[in-house]
Amino acid sequence: MASQMLGGLGVPISIALAPVLATEVSGTEALSGLASTASVVGTALLSLPLAALMTARGRRPGLVLAYAIGAAGAALVVLAATVRSFPLLLLGMAAFGAASSANLQARFAAADLAAPDRRARAISVVVWSSTLGAVLGPNLSAPASRSFAGTSIPETAGPFVWAAVVFLLTGTLIGVLLRPDPLLTARALAAPEERSREGRSLRAGFAAVRAAPRARLALVTVAVSHTTMVSIMIMTPMDLGHHGAGLELVGLVISGHIAGMFAFSPVMGWLADRLGRLSVIGLAAGLLSVAALLAGTAGPRHAQSALGLFLLGLGWSAGMVSGSALLTDSVPQPVRAAVQGLSDLTMNTAAGLGGAAAGLVMARASYGWLNAIGAGLLLPMAALALFTARRHPAAPAAVPVPRAAVPGPVSGPGTAPAKGPGGRGPQ
Repeated sequence: MASQMLGGLGVPISIALAPVLATEVSGTEALSGLASTASVVGTALLSLPLAALMTARGRRPGLVLAYAIGAAGAALVVLAATVRSFPLLLLGMAAFGAASSANLQARFAAADLAAPDRRARAISVVVWSSTLGAVLGPNLSAPASRSFAGTSIPETAGPFVWAAVVFLLTGTLIGVLLRPDPLLTARALAAPEERSREGRSLRAGFAAVRAAPRARLALVTVAVSHTTMVSIMIMTPMDLGHHGAGLELVGLVISGHIAGMFAFSPVMGWLADRLGRLSVIGLAAGLLSVAALLAGTAGPRHAQSALGLFLLGLGWSAGMVSGSALLTDSVPQPVRAAVQGLSDLTMNTAAGLGGAAAGLVMARASYGWLNAIGAGLLLPMAALALFTARRHPAAPAAVPVPRAAVPGPVSGPGTAPAKGPGGRGPQ
């Protein structure tokens, strides 16, 4: 949780000024969006290598390396701003995306040792920890810029210096205090048949997803929820501006959206554990659909836009928490890290494409059409959830056997063998 508070602060403190910095370095507004795009691409491309490292060595080295790469990327951005090199800026932003990848992977580290009936809540608490940074970060951009006034570092690059320091602190915190490593400990506590090294490769991760219908649903849920949210959210400030909203009102609407994304994630985790993952996936589809309807038809009604964006964040939270928990539930322990990396790769690639397409839809059609398309993406997700619930129900949980009734090792029919700690079964 502490690392998420810090890491979640480092990204938004600087990413808000990335388009402005890109315009200054390139000399044209036409290229301003490429800086943020490079960061998203970097997050996606680095997801699998980092997952491969975690699969082989554990969560701690993977997360530490990711934050180190993010800090190096931030330093490259500062250098690029100083020497006015746009290609170097894009390279730095791509490496900067590693920190976002680490922030995403941290939610899975919380699930490594959680009991299955509390796994969604463990994920949601770590997601909730990002609230402080997500809300506070953009408001620190201006002070971070002013702190380098009068130096050789451009003021718009100042937040990236702060981000580099934050990422180094976060990596140090994880390297020193994340002990024992949760993924390695989970493996040590796993049943003997789940300790095979052959099952830990990325190829095995792909195979596990293909073989598990509920894992495929989880992957689709996370990707569609994230893509719908990103596509609508990034164009909302422009639509608000077209209807007379000032910067202060735009800031309030986006703050409400961020609160919906993170502040209520523990509620979504509790619901996913109590009602089931598929029920909360259905809730996510409903919330995102209503959000698209409200935002797409708001026009000059700014209160309706604000409500739509709040529900958009709430729907994202429901989809992210329930989808992440379902993904972890649905694949064997050895391949979980690889599958989780595949999930983040899919999610960020889809969101990057969706964000790029959103601008085209906005320019050629309207904000209302953009929301209609976003809602349309939810239909196959909802249909897949219904199909999976009917054809591939979850396996029933084992029934614990009282110790007093079992005088010694029992292997006959109708018994439930005891397993070790770590949420693998009755103790």
